[in-house]
Amino acid sequence: MPINVLMPALSPTMEKGNLAKWLKKEGDPIKSGDVLAEIETDKATMEVEAIDEGVLAKILVPEGTADVPVNDLIAIIAAEGEDPSSVQAGGAPKAASSGAAEPAPKADASAADQNTTPGGGHMSYERVNAAPEGAQPSGAPQAGAQAGSGGRVFASPLARRIAKQEGVELGAVQGSGPHGRIIARDVQAAKASGATKAPATAPQAAAEAPKAAPAPKAAPAGGGAPAGLTTDQVKGFFAKDAYEEVPLDGMRKTIAKRLTEAMQVAPHFYLTVDCELDALMKLRETLNGSAAKDKDGKPAFKLSVNDFVIKAMGLALTRVPAANAVWAEDRILRFKHAEVGVAVAIDGGLFTPVIRRADEKTLSTISNEMKDFAARARAKKLKPEEYQGGVTSVSNLGMFGIKHFTAVINPPQSSILAVGAGEKRVVVKDGAPAVVQVMTCTLSCDHRVLDGALGAELVSAFKGLIENPMGMLV
Repeated sequence: MPINVLMPALSPTMEKGNLAKWLKKEGDPIKSGDVLAEIETDKATMEVEAIDEGVLAKILVPEGTADVPVNDLIAIIAAEGEDPSSVQAGGAPKAASSGAAEPAPKADASAADQNTTPGGGHMSYERVNAAPEGAQPSGAPQAGAQAGSGGRVFASPLARRIAKQEGVELGAVQGSGPHGRIIARDVQAAKASGATKAPATAPQAAAEAPKAAPAPKAAPAGGGAPAGLTTDQVKGFFAKDAYEEVPLDGMRKTIAKRLTEAMQVAPHFYLTVDCELDALMKLRETLNGSAAKDKDGKPAFKLSVNDFVIKAMGLALTRVPAANAVWAEDRILRFKHAEVGVAVAIDGGLFTPVIRRADEKTLSTISNEMKDFAARARAKKLKPEEYQGGVTSVSNLGMFGIKHFTAVINPPQSSILAVGAGEKRVVVKDGAPAVVQVMTCTLSCDHRVLDGALGAELVSAFKGLIENPMGMLV
């Protein structure tokens, strides 16, 4: 049986990808483990391996094609013993009679979620019988997608999520997945038709705003926050020769979408503390001075203040276990170890690689791991599993002289620590003025997971570790 090669989901949130390059050509033999193609996501270029053997019979999406939806058919592999020339688009071999068998429906879009192996880089496959029983052409509805009026609607999790986001009423959508199940492309088609929008939760504006001061878009049908000004509305405020237009790349689009959603969905609140650094700076100097050196005189590690911050957050999360958790729609996921993301700025955006088990790792291990992550982040060589997940993150702008700021939580995480610059300040100690080095830190908390007292307990644990850093060594 021929094997359909589908656009893989390389991360849980991936919806589209760019087919950057085919590394095999039509007629090439394929073995399990062979690299078939390079796929560009919003943050990385991934090599995708084959998981079946055969011959690459047809390439249906040429290299260089952008925005290919997850689970779209991109190539066909002829299985062992099959004639590659007899394979047609859709995955079914040409019938012996004059009429070719109809192609089977595409795999349910939810398979993109279920088969995602972050960083695993395997293509999605779909085996197709020569004449599958009851098969219909892709896009044709099948009975059973919905029960009678008020009955259950059968839809993939991805389709339900898209429908919720876009305000599409699932009950009016015709499914084209297995057994008539509604899948992602059905919802997208319904949205494009505009015929299945859920009832609006608020009345539309009675009249458009004056041209001189264009109004934001109305809230999308089905609820949600305003979408903001359109491109033409924004450009209308400025003279045409006053600016240049910079197209958005995939990373900037994703950052804008994810963080806008975070501010709309996660109820943020903020807790700020001042941490004295004098003891930490002395310990850092001692530890760096004790680092072993190689034959060229290069030390085995060089600790930064940020390395101590990462370690302190990791330990604080395990000391306040109720805060070591994330929101998951109808429940909270609580973790056994601390996973701390660290924001790394690159041209046009940022990565947030995650230090796994930060509570268990030594300061030197964290330091060397972060140096490797930062170098590969700037080269866009991180693997998805290296920057996905995490419970909290650290965003440090101290090196830019920023004293205090607040950061936006990066979903699905439940908090983020904004770290300012260490500076000399006059404080009162034992009733007398004294000069100490102080660093201001602000924790943004998701109120669905952390209440005020719980967030304060986490910040207090972090502050205690920063001001008594010997506790990070035992």
